[in-house]
Amino acid sequence: MADVTLKKLSELLNLSISTVSRALKDHADVSEETRNRVKQLAAMVDYEPNTYAINLRTNHSREFGVIIPSIANDFYQSFISSLEEEARYNGYSLIILQSGDDPATEIENLRRCKQNRLAGIFVSITSRTNDLNPFMRLVEQDIPVIFFDIVPAFEACNKVCVDDAAAAVMAAETLIAQKKKNILAIFGKNQLSITRKRLQAFTETFNKYGSDAQLNSLHAGSTADTFTLLMDHLASPLKYDVVFCMSDEILIGVMKAIQTLGLRLPQDIGVLAISEGIIPTYYYPRITYIETSGFKLAKMAFSRMLACIAGSSYVQELKSEPVLVAGGSL
Repeated sequence: MADVTLKKLSELLNLSISTVSRALKDHADVSEETRNRVKQLAAMVDYEPNTYAINLRTNHSREFGVIIPSIANDFYQSFISSLEEEARYNGYSLIILQSGDDPATEIENLRRCKQNRLAGIFVSITSRTNDLNPFMRLVEQDIPVIFFDIVPAFEACNKVCVDDAAAAVMAAETLIAQKKKNILAIFGKNQLSITRKRLQAFTETFNKYGSDAQLNSLHAGSTADTFTLLMDHLASPLKYDVVFCMSDEILIGVMKAIQTLGLRLPQDIGVLAISEGIIPTYYYPRITYIETSGFKLAKMAFSRMLACIAGSSYVQELKSEPVLVAGGSL
């Protein structure tokens, strides 16, 4: 049978469309016998409600949009997995959209979310997003926007992110406590706010507490860039006793270089990373890392989204606290 509509069900049952609709929703003003008849026929013909029509009528849906630069990232995979769990438990579903770190694609994704009348949007903005007006207009139209991970630097909006400064301070303090003297620190693209926050906190901590340590900070835009950089800087004779990695992407490039050069952990060189927590377990010995959990962040983000849907009008910036997870790489 072709797709069955509410009108077709009403004709087959010889009932009004409103009665069929109320029966499917278990309204008390429809007899139990009629409700059972309607539901049995609906199940028999695989009737499914027209969610788009419902969205138009109610002006909202039971779906959230999630816009991320790329799904090929352990942090975002962990975040989405946790967010989907929360959404399903609360009767919602997710639509995942990738921006490819392109502001134009990001705006197109926003337009799709608006056209589909989604209940709200979670977004990790691109590294080149400068105009936040399209996001703010959605908020004005009662579509809540929760920024997570890569968030606007100054604007008053709902933000949920890792405490990047605290993670970098914890990393620096760990290396100082380990009495590391020659540190090579690899950070991401210097135009990213996450890089600036981590670099500043890491450097300031060393300037304050690690005055006898030699710190060399470099930037890498990708895993491949990191590998090339490390192959140059770890060439013999070895000048460093530890490498600090600002992210999982950098950690992978660092470990490839270390393995290529035949260096042993921690005898020849140490490694410390800020990580979501999966990549460090792929190596032996396991990498010591500062955990920045996408799983935990998603729980916070979803809770904030529900508060916005319930009518919370003030904005909040929530931060997930980092945790030191000891491995065998220091």
